[in-house]
Amino acid sequence: MNAPIYNFLRYYGNSDILRGHMPGHKGIPPFGITADNAYKYDITEIKGADSLFEANGIILESEKNTARLYGSGAAVFSAGGSTNCIQAMLGAMKLENRRIIAVRNVHRAFLNACALLDLDVKWIMPDYTSGILSGTLDLSLVETVLAETPNACFYVTSPDYTGRLADIPALSELCRRYGALLLVDNAHGAHLHFFPKSLHPIALGADMCCDSAHKMLPALTGAAVLHVADEKYKPVIKQSMSMFASTSPSYLIMMSLDLCNVYIEKRIKHDIDVNLRYIHDFRLSFSDRLIFAEGEPFHIAVKAAESGYNGSELAELLRKNGAECEYADKDTLILLMSPVNRAEDFCSLGKKLLNALDSAEKKTRQTIRAVPMLPKKAMSIREAAFSPCEEIQAENANGRICASVKVPCPPAIPIAASGEIIDENCINIFKSYGISSVNVVK
Repeated sequence: MNAPIYNFLRYYGNSDILRGHMPGHKGIPPFGITADNAYKYDITEIKGADSLFEANGIILESEKNTARLYGSGAAVFSAGGSTNCIQAMLGAMKLENRRIIAVRNVHRAFLNACALLDLDVKWIMPDYTSGILSGTLDLSLVETVLAETPNACFYVTSPDYTGRLADIPALSELCRRYGALLLVDNAHGAHLHFFPKSLHPIALGADMCCDSAHKMLPALTGAAVLHVADEKYKPVIKQSMSMFASTSPSYLIMMSLDLCNVYIEKRIKHDIDVNLRYIHDFRLSFSDRLIFAEGEPFHIAVKAAESGYNGSELAELLRKNGAECEYADKDTLILLMSPVNRAEDFCSLGKKLLNALDSAEKKTRQTIRAVPMLPKKAMSIREAAFSPCEEIQAENANGRICASVKVPCPPAIPIAASGEIIDENCINIFKSYGISSVNVVK
């Protein structure tokens, strides 16, 4: 019998393709753990191995190590990625009966959690600058919404998919002023605490945040951490997380989080310092040909359309030159690096990108055309997500109610949320991102 997944992974793993995408380990196993011996570390909750959701042994010890390294009140491991952390954060908010205010460029995991928990959301639309991927926040608007929403929590994605950072200190101050909690989807920022000056949400005043360790650190896919500023929330978070997660969390994933602690303690500050210089030089070498989005530096986000290129075409040319990007559409190309990258990676990537640019068709510089707007709401998120639905062509969806959200991952950012009425603007954005079909309520 053919083993297609294994065959592809073996092909990709044995190739010399430059990985400009997550996971952050870039195919380099830390501390000698390789595919040849991984199976012998794959166990379940035997005596001495502890239990993730009732941790009082080795898992608890490792979680305490993580909290100490990050300076958080408590840290909770997730073997279900930041998705499980988001579910746990929102579950904790439901227990406190808090109203959910969220910036619109959320991951679909947020919407799915809201559907499961039957949470309503008060949306704040950012001033979008890169299609649906990135935008800036009007703090006066945030304050207005907080002022009119008692017992709330404010949910923001930072860094966003292009690496743009929200003003977490300002948001934290506003939340404290109005008695709200600040929740941050920091899935793309597990490394931020170890910059010369910490940029991690907990250090900047957030109450809770999730870190996808696998995105930016040498951890296995699915490895994540939920940080809380106040340790009192740890039992609630554990309880909430256990409602959604597998009862058999992967010890390989938890082991990779444990080994990340060792990497963080021994190497990460040095590696970040070195890589920041590499990234600066890399960007500078293309400054006459490319426009880069602002944001945390390990997200090398190219504004392809504004630079006069088609991002999808550049990605394909890069692929032919032996490099795989994190994400591309016609407007944007994202190369995701990590602290484990080396000088030769940037030298190789520079040559491959230069070859791609030389081969690409130069176009008139363009700006983003599709401007997301908040659609009208017809049903609750939960009601729509669990209603009988049908899949139809996006071009025929005008006036229909969005059911379960169907958007590709990456970037998994909703254009119409469950319960909202799909309009012409939504359809234009669907087309812009190559989404040909949507799920609508029957």
